[in-house]
Amino acid sequence: MVIQYKHEPFTNFSEEENRRLFTESLRYVQSYLGNDYDLVINGERISTKDKIVSVNPANHDEIIGTVSKATVELAEKAMKSADETFQTWRKTDPEMRSDILFRSAAIVRRRKHEFSALLVKEAGKPWNEADADTAEAIDFMEYYGRQMLAVKDGVKVESRPIEHNRFRYIPLGVGVIISPWNFPFAIMAGMTAAAVVSGNTVLLKPASTTPVVAAKFIEVLEEAGLPAGVVNYIPGSGSEIGDYLVDHPRTRFISFTGSRDVGVRIYERAAKVHDGQIWLKRVIAEMGGKDTIIVDSDCDLELAARSIVSSAFGFSGQKCSACSRAVVLEDVYDEVLARVIEITKNLTVGNTADQSYFMGPVIDQAAYDKITSYIEIGKKEGKLVAGGKGDDMEGYFIEPTIFADVDENARLMKEEIFGPVVAFCKAKSFDHAIQIANNTDYGLTGAVLSNNRKHIECAQDDFHVGNLYFNRGCTGAIVGYHPFGGFNMSGTDSKAGGPDYLLLHMQAKTISEMF
Repeated sequence: MVIQYKHEPFTNFSEEENRRLFTESLRYVQSYLGNDYDLVINGERISTKDKIVSVNPANHDEIIGTVSKATVELAEKAMKSADETFQTWRKTDPEMRSDILFRSAAIVRRRKHEFSALLVKEAGKPWNEADADTAEAIDFMEYYGRQMLAVKDGVKVESRPIEHNRFRYIPLGVGVIISPWNFPFAIMAGMTAAAVVSGNTVLLKPASTTPVVAAKFIEVLEEAGLPAGVVNYIPGSGSEIGDYLVDHPRTRFISFTGSRDVGVRIYERAAKVHDGQIWLKRVIAEMGGKDTIIVDSDCDLELAARSIVSSAFGFSGQKCSACSRAVVLEDVYDEVLARVIEITKNLTVGNTADQSYFMGPVIDQAAYDKITSYIEIGKKEGKLVAGGKGDDMEGYFIEPTIFADVDENARLMKEEIFGPVVAFCKAKSFDHAIQIANNTDYGLTGAVLSNNRKHIECAQDDFHVGNLYFNRGCTGAIVGYHPFGGFNMSGTDSKAGGPDYLLLHMQAKTISEMF
């Protein structure tokens, strides 16, 4: 029987009942803010003296929770637990592993508003962005559970009268999961679920700015019946336990989502073979982007303007898929720019516990400082036409910012900012627009607004990104519909939420029996 996959719907917050339920969930999350969360190693909860303090980026004074910080010694304890557990977990029934994901998804679905409300508090997400994050987490668990059922018996290969041949997939071993803060539930849960359902065991090191939602996810997995030792929760310093686990001879693979610098460092360290290591480590990496929306002369200009605004400023531009470059054909440039400025100036910025705000804070002081420094660079490289101001007195708030007339070789057009800043660049022709779009080290997402079929076909061939969209924005990939991953310095093009993703967590084994 084929089970049809259908993604989790988003909540319609225009309905009063949904707003009421979400407000109740915000109050419920508020009631447990400041709680302590332990490490979880082989099912044992371990408290440490050193803590990670998670704070609300919209309100410095509000502590989301304190989380125990793993040491190298505890990381080693977790590694031994995962390594030992793998010997039994790898032989478990794939249907059972999938069932655990299905039950986990059902638990999260029942607690959907609670998780989304926690994302509003811990990551500063607006209601709709938080709801989409939780929906995507549900999608990942259900999709990967179904994908495991599809590949559990391997692939048919030819046999002969004298032999029977089989081709099947087996798990790799212990995986180190290093998840990001910008989709602290969806990506963290997806990376973990894919590794676990494939028969691997996991050391989960979530981002230090958003560790509480990961601790809550561990509770879900336990409730769903995941055996102790399969997922070990060990938040901590990247330079301390992160490097230690990447280098560890028993680490079989590393799954990472985050910055380019950290991803390159992991890739380099993972390539070295250490004493006692008998394999080459596999690295699954997604490392960011410098994403472009191209606006052709022949297109719906209102759609183009709205696509730029939503892709550039949704969740304060803190998406690896966010539009940070708008490349517009010169004959429609002024019109598109004017409309984008008009829409942007009506956007509101504030604490997203209040649904009325479109945009919330950026994640922390380091992000605030980096983004505001790029705004200063932008003032020298282009014309500031909207935004440009920030306020970090209470929370890390930055206005949605637009720079016009930026040269195609400017830093604002080349370097990832990861904030609510978009640069407008004028193109002389469609071919020129494609050249500008490709003039970066990254290759994650891109979008083209055009009704010219020849130009659409050209972009399909020549716009070098892993996810290319037409006549819409460049953000908002849906699990199972838009497998997600990029080229060049955007990572290993792992295509999360796609039909090949689980195979990255397994290896193929050929079995031939002579008669």
